[in-house]
Amino acid sequence: MTSFDINKIEFDTGRNNRANLGFILLSTDLACELDIYKMAPEGVGVSFTRLHTDDYTTNETLAKHIDQMADAASRIQPDIKPDVISYCCTSGSIVNGEDKVCEEINRGAPYAKAITLVSGVVAALKKLEVKKLVIGTPYLDEINVVEEKFFQNKGFDVLDIKGLNLGSGIEFGKVTPAYLKDFALSLDCEEADAIFLSCSGIRALDIIEEVEGLTGKPVITSNQGQMWHALRTAGIKDNLKGFGKIFDL
Repeated sequence: MTSFDINKIEFDTGRNNRANLGFILLSTDLACELDIYKMAPEGVGVSFTRLHTDDYTTNETLAKHIDQMADAASRIQPDIKPDVISYCCTSGSIVNGEDKVCEEINRGAPYAKAITLVSGVVAALKKLEVKKLVIGTPYLDEINVVEEKFFQNKGFDVLDIKGLNLGSGIEFGKVTPAYLKDFALSLDCEEADAIFLSCSGIRALDIIEEVEGLTGKPVITSNQGQMWHALRTAGIKDNLKGFGKIFDL
C-alpha cells in the first residue's frame, strides 16, 4: 500500500491555461457551439450562454437581443473572468450595432474584451486583403438589405448577396452542408476575391476547405471568422488546420 498525504494536494494551471473565451449564443442556434469546440486549440477554454430569441429572424426580433446582452455576459464563468466575450450573431451584430453590443457586454462583464461576430468577419476579410466579395445567407431579404449596406460601409464592394429566405433559426441549422457547398459555388464569380457565408447557425464550417479548393479563393464563415478573431484578440496565434486560409496567416 502506497503512502498518500491528503494534506499535500497538487495543483497546476488547469486545463485552460492559455486563454478563456466566452460566447453568447442564440437559443435557436444549432451550429455555433460545436463549431467553436472544433476550432478550440489545446489549452484554450470555451464557455457558452444563450439568450432567448424568437424563432423567426427579422430585424425586429434581432433588435430585442440587446436587452439581454449584459445579463448574458455576466453569466459566462464570472469567477474565471474570460479574456474575451463574443456575441454570436452576424445579423444581430449589424442590427444592434457593434459598439452598442460591446458596451452591453462590458456592462455585464467589465473584465473581458468584448467583440461581436461580425467584427471578426470584417477583421478576417481585411486580413485577407479582400476588396470584392459575394455573400450567401439563410436570411429574409429585409436582413440582407441591411447586411449589404453594412459591408459596403466597411469599404467592401459587395458584388452579390443572396439569401435562402428562411425565417426560422432552427431551419438554418438543418440546411445540409452539401447544399451550402453548392450554394457557395453558385455565388462565386471571376471578380470576387472571397466568399462569405453569413450566419452562426448554419453548418458552413464543414465545407470551407472543399470550396476553397474548388474556387481557389478564401472562404469566410461566421463562426470561423469569429473564432479566428477571438483567438487573436486573446493573443492565441495558432495556425489551425482544416478551417480555411485565414488560419494559415
